[in-house]
Amino acid sequence: MSSRERVRAAAVKLFATKGFHGTGIRDLAQEAELSSASLYHYMGTKEDLLAEIMHTALNRLLDAAREATAGGGDPVHRLRTLVVLHVLAHAVGPAETRVVDNEVDVLSPAAREPVVALRDAYERLWASAIDEGVAAGVFRVAHPAVTRLALLEMCSGVARWYSPRGPLALDELAEHYAELASRALGCTSVPGVTDLRRCREIVAKEWGVSV
Repeated sequence: MSSRERVRAAAVKLFATKGFHGTGIRDLAQEAELSSASLYHYMGTKEDLLAEIMHTALNRLLDAAREATAGGGDPVHRLRTLVVLHVLAHAVGPAETRVVDNEVDVLSPAAREPVVALRDAYERLWASAIDEGVAAGVFRVAHPAVTRLALLEMCSGVARWYSPRGPLALDELAEHYAELASRALGCTSVPGVTDLRRCREIVAKEWGVSV
């Protein structure tokens, strides 16, 4: 692992556990096994480092979601695919997830704007699938936007508690969440078959881990 990669890994770990403001330069240097003076060569400012982590994490998630839903298909299948992908990604990258979810508000307005734009672009994929499903009559839900936010919060929560030692294997958990999402949206069609294998392959490629 290069020095730059060590700095990034240290920042993800510390920001996720101690928070941005609770992490000092000395903490980062110690975790990355570098001197405080040399740390700035690899990270710029602490805010630069946080923004880079968020950009990387959100771009990875957005690219993965676009790839997984590139074939189009009916809105039920697309929504279930997004749910499965989100659960898999948040289970294998929980620390990054906590950083993105918990620390975006500490960014300055200039740094926050592009991060929020990436988050909004990702959420639009969910909104599009839900809105199309409502228009087609396969989703019956009174408040689509609120339901979308609730589903995203539910799926992101996996990063806080999932353990491979739990009662469900990750594949089973992802499929169960897809079923919960369908029911929350009042799905009136037969649940579509999610291409779980393809989602796993995409996550493994984008996150560089075995799923």
